Amino acid sequence: MGKKIIVAGGGHGGIAAASILASNGYDVTVYERHARDAMGYEWTDIFDKAGFTAAGMPLPPQDKFKLKEDMTFVGPAETIKLRQNTDPENLEIQMERKDIYTHLITQAQQNGAKFVFECEITGPVLFGNRVVGIQTAQGIVYADLVIDAAGLHSPIREQLPESLGVQTKVGEYERFFVYRAFFNKAAETAEDKFKIYLLREGKLGICWVAAEETHTDVLIGRFEPFDIEEANRTIASLRESNPAIGTEIVRGNQFVEIPVRQALGLLVADGYAAIGDSAFMTVPMIGSGIANSLKASRLLADAVMADTEGAFSASTLWKYQRDFFKNIGAPLAPMACVKLLLTRLQPQELDYIFETGILNGDDMTMDATSTSLSAIFSGMKPADVMTKVRGVIKNPAVLQKILRLGKQIAAATLATSTMPRSYSPEKACAWVKNYNNAFKR
Repeated sequence: MGKKIIVAGGGHGGIAAASILASNGYDVTVYERHARDAMGYEWTDIFDKAGFTAAGMPLPPQDKFKLKEDMTFVGPAETIKLRQNTDPENLEIQMERKDIYTHLITQAQQNGAKFVFECEITGPVLFGNRVVGIQTAQGIVYADLVIDAAGLHSPIREQLPESLGVQTKVGEYERFFVYRAFFNKAAETAEDKFKIYLLREGKLGICWVAAEETHTDVLIGRFEPFDIEEANRTIASLRESNPAIGTEIVRGNQFVEIPVRQALGLLVADGYAAIGDSAFMTVPMIGSGIANSLKASRLLADAVMADTEGAFSASTLWKYQRDFFKNIGAPLAPMACVKLLLTRLQPQELDYIFETGILNGDDMTMDATSTSLSAIFSGMKPADVMTKVRGVIKNPAVLQKILRLGKQIAAATLATSTMPRSYSPEKACAWVKNYNNAFKR
C-alpha cells in the first residue's frame, strides 16, 4: 500500500491499532520514549478481556491474569459498606501492566509493526492545518497519518493549533492524581478484600485497599496534587482499620495522572487521530481505559482501511469519530455526569445516600459489560426505585443535586446524539463546543 503511519507513543490502543494496520499491509512504526523494559508501571490493571477480542488478538496465557475480586464501597463515615455482586461470567481480569505490554507488543511485531524505543516525542509537524509527522529528539519523522497514543499530556495533542478544534488541555476535575504502592501483607483478610473508600476524611477522591495473596495494594486518588508526606499520612490512617497493610513497600511507590472525564470531543483532524488516554477514553467513574482503547483500535483501523485513497483527512477519519461515539463515547457520557455529581456531594450527603438505599451494592456493580448507566440500572426492581425516590425527596440538598444531574445527563445525551453525520470544520467545532458545555461542573 505504501502508506506510512506513525503511532506516537506506546499507549495500549495505539499498539493494538498498529498491530491491525500492519497485518493489513500498512507501513506502521510505533515511537515510544521509554526503553522496552521500562514500559508499564509496576502494578496490575483491571479491565474487560473483550478488549483483546475486539482488537483481533488472542487472550494472554491463563497464567498471566486472574479474575478480579468484587469491590466493597465504604462511605465517608465508614458505617455503611456496599458490596458488589458481579455475575461471574462478566468478571474483569486483573493483569500485570508489564505483561499487558508484552502481549500487545509481541502481537504487533508478529504482524509486522515496527518499534523505535527510547525516542522522545516533542511535538507535531504541520503543513498548514495538516499533521504530517512528529518531531522527536532524534529529528523529524514524516508520515501520511499520525495516531496519537502519547497519553494524557500528549505533546502532539497539546501543541495542535486551536484552529483544528481539538481540545489540547485537560481541565479541572478532569484528571486524577494517583499514588499507588504495594506493601507486604501483614495480616490475613477474611472478607472485603478489595475496599474502595469514598471521600474519606473529607478529601475529594478515593482510596482503595486490596488484599492480595502476597501483598496489599494501596491507591490514593484525588482531584488535586498531593505529595508523599500526605500519602504516607493517609496510608497510616488506613492501616488502623486495615491491618493487612504492612510497612514495607514491595513495589510501585509511584505518582501518576489519569483522565477521569468524558471522551475527547474531536478525535480527528487532517492526518491525525487520537486514541487511548490522549483521547480521554477511560471509564469516568473508575479511571480504567485499557479495554476502551483496545476496542477503539478496531474502530480506528476500520476507518483507516475504509479510506482506499489514503487521504487520511478529518472527513475520511470521521467514520472513526462516529463509530467511537456510537459504541463507546455516548454510553459513557452519563457516567461522566455522575462523576461530576460525586465532586459536588458533601461527605454527609454521600453517607445519607448510602444509608437510605438511594445507592446499593447492585448499583455499584460495574462489571465488564457495564459501559453505561442503563446497563447498570436495567435490572432495578420497582421496590428499589421507590426506595431511591423516597430517599432523594426527603433530603432537599441531595434532591437539588440529583435534579441537576438529571439535566446534565439529558444535555450530554442530546449532545452525543446530534453529532454531524459528515465532517466540516464549522459543524465539528460547533458540535464539540456544545458537547463540552454539557459537562460543566
